[in-house]
Amino acid sequence: MKKTNQDGIKPFINLILSTNIPKLALTFGSIGSILTMLVGLSIPLLTRELVDGFSVEALSTTLVVNIVIVFILQAVVDGVSTYLLAAVGQKIVARLREMMWFKLIRLPVGYFDKQASGESVSRVVNDTGIVKNLISQHFPQFITGLITIFGAIVILLIMDWRMTLLMLIAVPVTFIIMIPLGTRMSKISKGLQDETANFTGNIQQTLSEIRLMKSSTAENVEEKKGMTGIVNLYKYGLKEARIFALIGPFMYTVVMFVIVVIIGYGGIRVAEGSMSTGSLVAFLLYLFQIIYPITSFAMFFTELQKAKGATERIIRILEIPEESGQTGIDKDISNEEICVSNVSFAYDEAHPVLKNVSFTAKPGEMIAFAGPSGGGKTTLFSLLERYYEPTSGEIRIGNTPIQDFSLRSWRGQIGYVSQESAMMAGTIRENLTYGLPNAPTIPDEKLWEVTKMAFADEFIRSFDQGLDTEVGERGVKLSGGQRQRINIARAFLRDPKILMMDEATASLDSQSEGIVQKALTRLMEGRTTFVIAHRLSTIVDADKIIFIDNGEITGSGTHKELIASHALYQEFAEQQLT
Repeated sequence: MKKTNQDGIKPFINLILSTNIPKLALTFGSIGSILTMLVGLSIPLLTRELVDGFSVEALSTTLVVNIVIVFILQAVVDGVSTYLLAAVGQKIVARLREMMWFKLIRLPVGYFDKQASGESVSRVVNDTGIVKNLISQHFPQFITGLITIFGAIVILLIMDWRMTLLMLIAVPVTFIIMIPLGTRMSKISKGLQDETANFTGNIQQTLSEIRLMKSSTAENVEEKKGMTGIVNLYKYGLKEARIFALIGPFMYTVVMFVIVVIIGYGGIRVAEGSMSTGSLVAFLLYLFQIIYPITSFAMFFTELQKAKGATERIIRILEIPEESGQTGIDKDISNEEICVSNVSFAYDEAHPVLKNVSFTAKPGEMIAFAGPSGGGKTTLFSLLERYYEPTSGEIRIGNTPIQDFSLRSWRGQIGYVSQESAMMAGTIRENLTYGLPNAPTIPDEKLWEVTKMAFADEFIRSFDQGLDTEVGERGVKLSGGQRQRINIARAFLRDPKILMMDEATASLDSQSEGIVQKALTRLMEGRTTFVIAHRLSTIVDADKIIFIDNGEITGSGTHKELIASHALYQEFAEQQLT
């Protein structure tokens, strides 16, 4: 059991140390805590002098002034040191969240394929929040309490070692009860954090697809799913409450027992004359100084168990390898040929998605991919964008494997227009310049120029706020055609060398499709273009059409050549073009 506990605490400590603890604030905060302890420990001694020599005539003005000064000094120093230690905790957690966030946005797409986004959000917010509570609230109390207990016990041993040992008998009894409760709390906390992450993920998914939920009249379904999560969280909350219900009364009982024993034994000693009344009062004051930190220790150790569980998940994310290619060459890929050579890919070994795919795209060519759904076309796009690495084979630009480029350089020269018309919450301006390092300095004239090229300027000018119009979450305040034209304008602004379009007009009505198609045609001019399309009418003029079926290229050529040579393509053409 002991080994497991150490193994659990060590990663937590290492994680905290990796956040570059602000040493100056920690040093002054710790010094302030020690000063607070020293000042606080003098109060019972001064009280003893006051009680033992108490009479109105003998009341010392100097003693009263000293007591008042000590109280004020203790309050000021305690306040400053508590703030400094809490600031250290807040700084550590801010750094921890920074590490988590920077890691998440650099993880490969494959991680998010397997992990719900809401769960990742929970790790950044909830799990780090648990660590924050421990470090910024409970840890400073633990440090100051530890110092106070140590100082008080030393003084008590000097004052009366017999009564001190009598008081300390309660310590091993407390630990015998608290250790198994702490272990149980750790297990409960782990389950609670997992359930919180799942619940957060489900809520986020439902709210992000609120229109789908309502159009499917799935309120009752989501009610049941939500209630399942709520009930599970409720059950874990009750389990946690049971632990606290055992800890609180137990600690209260132990404390009251010790107080009664000390008062009883001390009263006998006073009656016998072997102890002064002032010494008994001072002893009780020291006892109270010890009791409060000990009761807060129980809370600290339960929070520590919770933080250990949160730490495991945080470390698990921080240890995931980042997307490869953060460094590499920066090179202009204009007028370079793209060669896909014997590329295969599988998400898992048992289910290959692409098998020995090979083709060449010359500069300025339009290469279209056609074929049944699930054939591997979108996966091929993901390989070109380096969301995944090929299982085997190679993709080159000129004579350079694309893996040799830095991701920033490679993706910065690719324009991507998808059927989802992805947009971020914010303004049209922010969506147009999203990700560009010089975004704040791009003049409005340039933005209006690219929106005009994308046939988007007219509807943007019709809005009262123009480029500063809020688009809503995922662009819900705009129509599909409007969103798509803003995406095309965004691509124009980046002036990509390679253009990739995945079913760019699939979800649009005929009027919007016509306008968007004009914008796309304008965007494709002079660029190497890759197009995925189920509607063959959009790709009949392609320089080369590659037909992918079940992960393999089964045909390649112009529209006319495939009509003549490829039976399945011919069937597609007859269904759509006649």
